[in-house]
Amino acid sequence: MTGTALLGIVAAAVAGWLVGSAWYGLLGRTRARALGSEREAVERSAGRPPVGALVLAFVAELAMATMLSGIVVHVGETNVRRAMVSAAFVWFGFVLTTVATNNAFARRAPLLTVIDAGHWMAVLLVMGAAIGVVGR
Repeated sequence: MTGTALLGIVAAAVAGWLVGSAWYGLLGRTRARALGSEREAVERSAGRPPVGALVLAFVAELAMATMLSGIVVHVGETNVRRAMVSAAFVWFGFVLTTVATNNAFARRAPLLTVIDAGHWMAVLLVMGAAIGVVGR
């Protein structure tokens, strides 16, 4: 792995983490209601998330960015278009299907799937863009 690829991976993870922070900052209360939480739980979940969860999210995004970068390299020359198309395929084939299945078996509201899968789509697309720009 080159230094440029590593920089692209870190940039992608940071960008993805920031997208997630903004996404759930805007949709946190709506997500809590989609979970069917009681009023107290809605208020608690709309507040500051636990530090451990934030750290776990960043580590997970580093892993995702690393795997996405590896996929893009195997597809061909690294560029923004190729990286974002790869990100969209990964989202559709693995993330959307997993989130939708898990939420269906848990009998959760379809809105929860839209919010959570939408978050991961935005994260993967911004990761693809970062890998395409920085990770060449």
